[in-house]
Amino acid sequence: MRFDTKIGIVVRDDLAAWQRLNVTAFLASAVAGGVPGVIGDPYEDASGNTYLAMFRQPVLVYEADAEAIKAAHARALARGMDIAVYIEDMFKTGHDEANRATVRAVAAEDMPLVGFAVHGPKNGVDKALKGLRLHP
Repeated sequence: MRFDTKIGIVVRDDLAAWQRLNVTAFLASAVAGGVPGVIGDPYEDASGNTYLAMFRQPVLVYEADAEAIKAAHARALARGMDIAVYIEDMFKTGHDEANRATVRAVAAEDMPLVGFAVHGPKNGVDKALKGLRLHP
């Protein structure tokens, strides 16, 4: 199945494995909660158990160094795409309000990004993430 939109998540390549997974999970939740229509219907097994709904389309996860992430983030911002960010200081906070405060304290071009998610038209996401490699 082909989709007109794309979800991409980029994580910094020098993070510990637990940090990469944590950042990916938080960024995916931002797309799920912030972009109408990306979540499908709940699942049900043959025994009648129900399960939470998931994204209706694949999520591609990329990795990049800090400079490549910064450049891709700037391209996504310039295109006006739906974006979620995760910065270094968020590893030190313990709750959502503090996370928002750490982001609010830094200008976009100065963010110490460890990852970001982007959702938008497929060609726009491809252009924003051009040159990044898929996470192994």
